[in-house]
Amino acid sequence: MRQTALVTGASRGIGLATAEALAKEGFALAVNGLTDDEELRNAVKHLSTFDVPVIGIAFDVSNLRGQADCLARVEAELGPLTTLVNNAGVGVLKRGDLLDVTEESWDRCFSVNARAMFFLSQAFARRLLSRDRPENLFHSIVNITSSNATAVATTRSEYCASKAAAAMVSKTLAVRLGPENIAVYDVQPGLIATEMTAPVIDQYRKRAEEGLTLLPRVGEPAEIGRIVASLASGKLPYTTGQVISADAGMLVPRF
Repeated sequence: MRQTALVTGASRGIGLATAEALAKEGFALAVNGLTDDEELRNAVKHLSTFDVPVIGIAFDVSNLRGQADCLARVEAELGPLTTLVNNAGVGVLKRGDLLDVTEESWDRCFSVNARAMFFLSQAFARRLLSRDRPENLFHSIVNITSSNATAVATTRSEYCASKAAAAMVSKTLAVRLGPENIAVYDVQPGLIATEMTAPVIDQYRKRAEEGLTLLPRVGEPAEIGRIVASLASGKLPYTTGQVISADAGMLVPRF
């Protein structure tokens, strides 16, 4: 038997890089995108070159009614899931003064970044607890939140609040599922070069080079992928509930 993972938001960016890292570890993969579009199909085609079973599964993670059916579809095609990577996320509708934040932008961030993550994790955990699980297979939930779960960005306050909520969800899941031998981790990326950060990546690079991060550069999605794959493979044994600050030391307190 092999480990099998569902990675949400895996058509591109950190999600796709994570799926690739898991494929290199031998995981069977279900890669999620919002729609069954060319981007998702290309991701599946690319991941299939690693000689592991791969399927694409298009669904909106924020549609709670469809979550259980989607998990059932994945397991019908790939077998029992061992791993859930909650990567799907959204940014703010418009950067700006927090006094101008709209209900629409607030609700969107919380719906995808926190609410969907909680309930998909709940549905995944219920499936695992409903059956016998091989002791030799590591079972885990890995949540991709953000350094903004801790660090304030006033131009994206609703995003920060949703990621802080997601970070607390990770802790509560770890406490509940630890006795069931299901590990839970919270990976908090810092300045990463992705499609979402493309409009401001030049500013990020400049700030990193000027000392915002201890390592004077921005990170790459593949680096986050390697971290997630290590966690999901059980390469940090006897751990759960950890926050992995993948931020080049950005949040280290300094004087």
